[in-house]
Amino acid sequence: MKKHYFFKFVLLLIPVSAFLLMSSSGGRTDGRSGSPGDSSVSCATCHSGGNFSSSLNITTDIPASGYNTNTAYNVTVTNNSTGASGHGFQLVAEKTANNSKTGTFAAGSGSRINGTADRITHTGDGQNSWSFTWTSPATDEGEVKFYAASVATNGNGGTSGDEVVTTSTSGNTALGISEAKRLRFDMYPNPSTDNLTIQLPSGSEKATVKFYDYIGKLALTKTVFSANDKINVESLKSGVYILKVISEDKIGSQKFIKN
Repeated sequence: MKKHYFFKFVLLLIPVSAFLLMSSSGGRTDGRSGSPGDSSVSCATCHSGGNFSSSLNITTDIPASGYNTNTAYNVTVTNNSTGASGHGFQLVAEKTANNSKTGTFAAGSGSRINGTADRITHTGDGQNSWSFTWTSPATDEGEVKFYAASVATNGNGGTSGDEVVTTSTSGNTALGISEAKRLRFDMYPNPSTDNLTIQLPSGSEKATVKFYDYIGKLALTKTVFSANDKINVESLKSGVYILKVISEDKIGSQKFIKN
């Protein structure tokens, strides 16, 4: 009798397991992005054991100077791997102040959103790159980062022998900064070859300085003090950078040219 019930249980388990695997192959909309707001939970909760030399990239057309509020931007996430049978991903945008989700996504080819459109994932495993749009929040919510997790699968129908990779972007701040939160600062010489002086406003003793290149990639981060305000920029390649200076809850930005 016990064997009979065990056999029925096994038969019941087969379609349930198949459904779970099929649902994962079509993406998941619960927290799997690897972001702080998702408690760093990613696809690795289920998938593991493989090695396809995967690398994950997120690209956007958000200017290095920051995003406009209530504006749609193009986002692409790509998993470059060797020998994988299929791929999947999940991506979110979070405020760095409290790791809460912000903005909304609109799905593109091969992707779908969750019910609140603050999370996006794949619909099938037949592609390794997905493009879609993210609409920024209607009000200035501070710095925003994108977080993504992606899986490269071996096609065995299970979750073993798969590889999971995660990545995130450097923070994007809003162009629509209120005057109360705008940091006024001076810098010289501009252009510069070796040293750049950041002159903080009265009352600001310390600031973080970030240099972003023309595609929005973070190239250099330094901390300056009112008593030590010089930054060595010799390591930067020649070109145009957006320089962001952040002090407490204020932020300012200017264009910098490295000779």
